[in-house]
Amino acid sequence: MTTQVTACTDPRSRSDGLGWVTRAVFGDERVALTVGGDPPAGHRPVARYAVVPSLARARFLLPLGAPRATAASLLAYNALRPPRVRAVRAALGGLSRVGALRRAFPTLTVSVPAGEEPAELLLAERLAVALGGAPLYAACGVRPPDPNHKPTLQLFAPDGRPRGYAKIGWNGATRALVTVECAALRALAEVGDVPDHPATPKLLAGLDWAGQVVAVVEPLPSRVRGVPVTDRPRIAALLAVARRGRAAAPPRPLAGSPFLGRLAAEAARAASADPSGARAVAAVAGLERRHGHTTVEFGHWHGDWVPWNLGLHGGRLVAWDWEHSGQAVPLGFDLAHDAFQRALVLQAEPAGTAAGAVDAQLDRYGDRLGLGPAQRRLVADGYLLEMWLRTWRLADGGAGWNAALHPSLLDIVEKRQTA
Repeated sequence: MTTQVTACTDPRSRSDGLGWVTRAVFGDERVALTVGGDPPAGHRPVARYAVVPSLARARFLLPLGAPRATAASLLAYNALRPPRVRAVRAALGGLSRVGALRRAFPTLTVSVPAGEEPAELLLAERLAVALGGAPLYAACGVRPPDPNHKPTLQLFAPDGRPRGYAKIGWNGATRALVTVECAALRALAEVGDVPDHPATPKLLAGLDWAGQVVAVVEPLPSRVRGVPVTDRPRIAALLAVARRGRAAAPPRPLAGSPFLGRLAAEAARAASADPSGARAVAAVAGLERRHGHTTVEFGHWHGDWVPWNLGLHGGRLVAWDWEHSGQAVPLGFDLAHDAFQRALVLQAEPAGTAAGAVDAQLDRYGDRLGLGPAQRRLVADGYLLEMWLRTWRLADGGAGWNAALHPSLLDIVEKRQTA
């Protein structure tokens, strides 16, 4: 018989980001979380975290007990972060090296019932077993509650060596994304050394845990640097991702393709679940009417090819976050996504302007992918419809609608089909 732990100091009862993260990471009700003070009677402490900068404004859970691991959780990969974030982390890293975090910030104590094995109750302990059994220290960022976000544990050895990153899929939408990434990384590990293909972190472990799906990915190279947001698209890398070392596939018509069949099936599922899905069904039919006879090469895509998912190490491109990857899509989807997300996210443009950026980028670089005018239009129209269906999949999985993309993307697709 299990005993449910309830305490006024338990942050899992909070409605903010700290509550959301602690519920995801410490979900077993037998685990006690206390801020300050002693663990409940009958429990023994197994881990402690500094809550930075405060309970009310928590941004980090930093592991205590191994100063080098604590410092590494703040300083590793700082070159990938914006200058202001980098400076804050550097200052906190200095405090952690001298063991001052416990005095400067609230301490969260994690304890388990006496006689219980921590690896049966705590994800970080279970991950230590999966990675060979050596002790691990886990750090976690704290973000506002968002059903589309995945808590991520940074895993370190006591001496500060990075051991991996663990993504936690905790609802329908995020479990699906983590499952896709696990499958993608397994497949990429079998591709071998393909010229111009970006380096990809290996999947160290994939597991189901207490209703969650967890992917443990190897650390990035310590000297990886971010790709400047002003960089031009790396066409050779996009082609390598699409073809995976194979020769170019012969172009085939959109009509009758597995891609169009998948869009139609997903639109039909959307129509059965949401009134706007009927518009998606019509949009798929319109895509076939407009482009059905256009031939295009189909291949793989990364699915979220944007500067913040790319880095450089030793002159080679590195790509991570493969959770939206897929196959049998028109060649050029990653090029379209790069333009769309740069406009939407980096420039805060509305979806209509971002769609125009897709057209402009395909017109500028599409010929290097073998895309003529008709193929470029197919890629743009197909990509925008793909993105609405992605938005629906996330909403259907519990993430809610992305207000920047719904219903505006359907409006844009419909206007383009009647232009």
